[in-house]
Formats: sequence, C-alpha cells, structure tokens
Amino acid sequence: MMKLFAIVACLVLIALGIAACVTSRAGYETAPYKVIRTEGDFEIREYPEMKIVTTARDADNSSFMRLFRYIDGGNVEKEKIAMTTPVFMVGEKMAFVLPEKHKAATPVPASAQVGVDTLKAQRVAVLRYSGSRTQDSEPKAVAKLEAWMQQNKLNQAGAPFSAYYDPPWTPGFLRRNEVLVPVKVEH
Repeated sequence: MMKLFAIVACLVLIALGIAACVTSRAGYETAPYKVIRTEGDFEIREYPEMKIVTTARDADNSSFMRLFRYIDGGNVEKEKIAMTTPVFMVGEKMAFVLPEKHKAATPVPASAQVGVDTLKAQRVAVLRYSGSRTQDSEPKAVAKLEAWMQQNKLNQAGAPFSAYYDPPWTPGFLRRNEVLVPVKVEH
C-alpha cells in the first residue's frame, strides 16, 4: 500500500512540475503579431515595430543576466520592468521585447553593455519547434524553414533570427522555440 502511495505521489509531483513549466510563460506579455497564414508548424506573420533592449550574445548566461538586471531595476530610473516573451536572438545580440507601456518612455540602461533599439515592422516566415537548444537544432530548423519558403515561393528579405519562449528549466519537449526569416511583401 505504501509503495502505491509513493508512486501516486511521484506522478502527482511530476504532473504539477509539467503544469508549472507549461504555464510559466502564460503570465507574460508576448510580442504582438498578426498571423497571415498557417500550415502545420509553419506560419507567415506580421510584426509591428517593437522597442527592444539588447546586449551582445555570450557563450555563457551573462547576456541573459545583463538584460534581466536591466528589467529588474538596473536602469537609470531604477524602474522594474515586466518580463516579456519571447527572448529574441538577432544576429550577435540577445533582445528582450519591452512591454507596450514602455514603448514611448523607455528607461535608460545603467550599463553601457545594454542598449535600447527598435525592431522594425516586418513580415516573417516562422517555424515553431520544441526541444532543448543545441548547436544543431537551430540550423536544422532554419534549413527546414528555408526549404518550406522555397516550396511556397517566398523570397527572403533578411537574416534568420530566433525566438525562445520558456525558461531554461522547462523540459525540452515542452519548450516553444521558433526560427524566423524576414520575407518580401508582394504587392
């Protein structure tokens, strides 16, 4: 009887842990976009202009921590700023999207390693995938997205970039990751 109780208790704890991971991104403001077309894991989206805070990407976790310190009051105004999703990886930079309420009046970073920038409005092709971030996962996803774009006669208009929606403790199979490629808008 005790063994059965222990097994049930473990299953309940695992279920609660998974539920916590799944809902961990639910309370955050997400970068706005309009879906133009969906085909399985692929989408065409339009993003409006967004205000972002950026820092150079590092191999360790210091990039994330620099941005986190900024939103945790590490700005000239010492204002706490709500976390948003996703975390974008654009070129050699990591970026947090600033909440809509900070678009007009963005707190000035206290660190010279953090900057405020604008991500221009754009149409993008997107591939959503799950799994842990590995050296191979992102290039494979980009190749798959570019093949889909070719099949659908979509012309690339910029460099691919990535979006990550979940904290690092989220199990890989529950993570929401995306690769995005700007596409030319046909008039």
